[in-house]
Amino acid sequence: MATMKQVAQRAGVSVSSVSHVLNGTRFVSLDAKQRIEEAMRELSYVPSAVARSLKHHVTHTLGMMIPNNSNPYFAEVIRCIEGRCFAAGYNVVLCNSDDDPRKQSVYLRVLMEKRVDGLIVMSSGDSDDLPDLIRGAGIPLVLVDRSTASTECDIVSVDHEAGGYLAARHLLELGHRRIACIAGPEALPSTRLREEGWRRAMREAGLAPEPEQLERGNFSSASGLQAMENLLARVNPPSAVFACNDLMAIGALCSAHRRGLTIPDDLSIIGFDDIELSAFMCPPLTTVAQPKQQIGALAVELLFERLHHLRSEPCSRLLQATLVERGSCAPYRE
Repeated sequence: MATMKQVAQRAGVSVSSVSHVLNGTRFVSLDAKQRIEEAMRELSYVPSAVARSLKHHVTHTLGMMIPNNSNPYFAEVIRCIEGRCFAAGYNVVLCNSDDDPRKQSVYLRVLMEKRVDGLIVMSSGDSDDLPDLIRGAGIPLVLVDRSTASTECDIVSVDHEAGGYLAARHLLELGHRRIACIAGPEALPSTRLREEGWRRAMREAGLAPEPEQLERGNFSSASGLQAMENLLARVNPPSAVFACNDLMAIGALCSAHRRGLTIPDDLSIIGFDDIELSAFMCPPLTTVAQPKQQIGALAVELLFERLHHLRSEPCSRLLQATLVERGSCAPYRE
């Protein structure tokens, strides 16, 4: 790789003149500027982003941590965030923790060592050292979909409990009473809240959820299929199922079809997230939609407010989920 010194030698100027042309810090004669630019083209010279970041203390690079890059929900949020950051002149470095808090901690330290200007973190479950990492980051940080004891970062979250309640309430209003729940990993706060929303709706209807009405998956379609198999093997199987994300709901649909059940005539299924794929299932999946575009836009907005010193105090924003009715739920029939 060509160096600034080689460019200067080719152009017949000093190294400082090359630096001034690159950074626009001082006037350089038109003739010298043209010779420098021609030398850079001939040598395929690429300025060192690291060196410039050390000088200006800005890299125009942001870090983003997600728990699972195979989940379309995260991909859709990433697309919004990356697009807005690129339009503002920032690059995004993406790290995937594979739902492993330890891996998340390692990657967060790596991103901070790479001198990113800011971080957007979609956290992986409970991580004991996350509060300490946030306090020690020294850069603007937005935490998405995760509460924390730390008050030193911005938070964008969704009311998962209200979303779970919305899903179960919809099934109750359709006349269902045997409503099962396919929950995600118990360690994840979002899972616990969605499950609690289901329980609250059931209690309000005078229906205490039984242990056999609850199955757990890991947010994958395969786990949703297995959970649905377990539910349908019960002596008194459910007439409706709330799956705590769309991928598990898709697996549940597959299980029902394998058993010859017609959706929604024999069984109603509702998901959570509203990933793009859910609208193209057969039948299209009724789901509780997380406001993905709003989540991404707000996360970027809060991060830029900190980066550009428009705000110094941290803030927390709570967004609401909405019901999207499609074809996988129908009124209860004997």
